[in-house]
Amino acid sequence: MKKLICGVMALLLVGSVFAGCQKKVSGKVATDGSTSMEDVIGGLAESFMNNNNGITVTYNPTGSSSGVQAVQEGRCDIGLASRDLKDEEKESGLTGTTLALDGIAVIVNPENPVADLDLETIAKIYTGEITNWKDVGGNDAEIVVIGREAGSGTRDGFESITGTEEACAYRQELTSTGDVIATVAGNPDAIGYTSLSAVEDNVKALSVGGVAPSEATVKDGSYVIQRPFVLVTKTDAKLSEAAQMFFDYITSAEAAEVIAAAGVVAVN
Repeated sequence: MKKLICGVMALLLVGSVFAGCQKKVSGKVATDGSTSMEDVIGGLAESFMNNNNGITVTYNPTGSSSGVQAVQEGRCDIGLASRDLKDEEKESGLTGTTLALDGIAVIVNPENPVADLDLETIAKIYTGEITNWKDVGGNDAEIVVIGREAGSGTRDGFESITGTEEACAYRQELTSTGDVIATVAGNPDAIGYTSLSAVEDNVKALSVGGVAPSEATVKDGSYVIQRPFVLVTKTDAKLSEAAQMFFDYITSAEAAEVIAAAGVVAVN
């Protein structure tokens, strides 16, 4: 018995010494970029900080292209882009890591009777070939086309998928996800697009070609208007210890539940 007690005490002593030697990481992790990624990064940052109280994670919602530029210029640790990196961005020394997949919802005012449009019709609306809702089963009213500003990852993804690059006839080009939703919610004749994870009850998400946007249809690929949420880092530069810990956590399977709670589909 005496030997057993001594052995337990020795293990406890070793454990306490080991614990005392553990390095507590502290610091700040700066993220910058896509406004569409606000919910998912906010949820991941909160979860991470709850378990790493010496580390603070910040988020600056500037848009995808601005986030990429912030990484290039060393103004943040991790950039956030709601699109794939362009070839020239990769060639400039940046790496993109896909965190999740997000559907881009095509939204209208809840009073609009239209519930489904195919991809070709959406493209014709955005390029100005179709200008009245009556031509697609709606009311006799001019379609008010709402979109995002140049440089937005949501706009880049939407236009790439619909084949409308450089051809959209926007009535308004807005600078955030929230502005698009608010504008469509306030105008019964408006149409817009936004991250599926940001859709609220004050707007209606259309089905596209008979497929409603959802986590399941994004994951199985049947909902065709979707894009990646990408983490942007410098290819040949090491992250700080705190930033690497955050990066490792959010790209792990452990974070999948938090990512799903934000309405997007984790890739891990």
